[in-house]
Amino acid sequence: MSKQVDVAIIGAGSAGLTACGVVRKYTDSWALIDGGELGTTCARVGCMPSKAAIQIAEDLHRREVFGKEGIEGGEGLSLNIEDALERVEDMRDLFVDQVLANSIDEMQPDEEFFEANARFVSASELALDDGTTITAKKVIIATGSTPIVPDAWRAFGDRVLTTDEFFELDELPQSIAVIGMGVIGLELGQTLARWGLDVSGFDMAQQVGGLKDPEINQIAIDTFSKEFPLYLGNAVEVAEGEGSKLKVTAGEVSVDVDNILVCIGRSPNVKNLGLENAGIELDERGVPLFNPNTMQAGESSIFVAGDVTNTAPILHEANIEGRIAGYNATHEVMSFKRKTPLTVTFSDPNIVHVGAGFDALDQDRIETGVGKFGPLGRALIMVKNKGQMHVYADRQTGKVLGATIFGPKGENLGHLLAWCIEQELTVTDLLKMPFYHPTIEEGLQSALYDLKGKLGLKSDYPIELAPL
Repeated sequence: MSKQVDVAIIGAGSAGLTACGVVRKYTDSWALIDGGELGTTCARVGCMPSKAAIQIAEDLHRREVFGKEGIEGGEGLSLNIEDALERVEDMRDLFVDQVLANSIDEMQPDEEFFEANARFVSASELALDDGTTITAKKVIIATGSTPIVPDAWRAFGDRVLTTDEFFELDELPQSIAVIGMGVIGLELGQTLARWGLDVSGFDMAQQVGGLKDPEINQIAIDTFSKEFPLYLGNAVEVAEGEGSKLKVTAGEVSVDVDNILVCIGRSPNVKNLGLENAGIELDERGVPLFNPNTMQAGESSIFVAGDVTNTAPILHEANIEGRIAGYNATHEVMSFKRKTPLTVTFSDPNIVHVGAGFDALDQDRIETGVGKFGPLGRALIMVKNKGQMHVYADRQTGKVLGATIFGPKGENLGHLLAWCIEQELTVTDLLKMPFYHPTIEEGLQSALYDLKGKLGLKSDYPIELAPL
């Protein structure tokens, strides 16, 4: 069978489905192609099931402070692992079903949606492995990514886990090494430790959760190390251990564990796309070189979106890229301003990066405002008074440029700051905003007052109010 369309979208994940939704507004001639497991990475093996597991961990961990609050019997609480895993899987299935019900289930098989894998024959012709040929004026590549596992480790079989397998487990091991202390590894490492597993965390880097701000990174390491051991700064080797265990070694440290959970990154799914036939320039990983403001590959008729770009594996970024690619595939190509960067690690406390990162800023041109959660009233009441936040502002203009947050309700503080940075507000502008007492947001207020002093900002009046 052959089919001609205006736009073909390869990949039915978050970016592909978003792109398809935009394309359908402007043309009835389209095709969505995906031969893999449906339901999006976020809903199946990423954001959503991990948050379900994290919520269970936080609820159980709360028993540690019951005694301080006069609540008795907390020591009698325990976790039924089987039931907890069933809860996570039920939530996962619910989210996947919602995705499919609102997208794929509404499409006509082999007319609009093709459950097959595609390969480029040329820039405009796709050969599907079910025998179909699709010719398209424009093509959007949104094929996602796959967890990276070193080839040498694959020999250890099902003792090696990634997030693709983790959320399918019916039971958990007693001991596990989480290799990679980025966002996913840190979230799941802390979660499994709170679920009662013997967890060890490893990373070649000296950072956790992607933290580049050295002071906050050290505070985070000190905090997480109280829940499970962290071995940072050395390459990790895995070998057969005693019995059926695996021996994980980093520097002078070795631990024997039942399983390893590999969280060292994801690889873009481009290997079998035949991109060498598409006439576009590729980077060293085989990913099309593209303009992030148009999502167009060079001057071609091909666009990319989502995790396959190998840039920001975050759902809202994938959706933004899908929207841009979908629009430009149906219009004259236009450049769009990207939104203020925002990433959240749902550890406890949260780790949040917003706006310009610490490593991207010229330290000679900024000042850093410090807000500490330790003495903050609301945090003390919640027994979550851990962490610190840094807000970065331009010395000349006072404009807020970015922030690094390690603290309670960081996900909320990050959003507030992202909106402020998007509006190009200054420290003075933010201090004119209301801050309620007692709230976690007062931690931000403290950081802003600290910035005001360091920047030498003076008001015409001794209070942050605008005269009528």
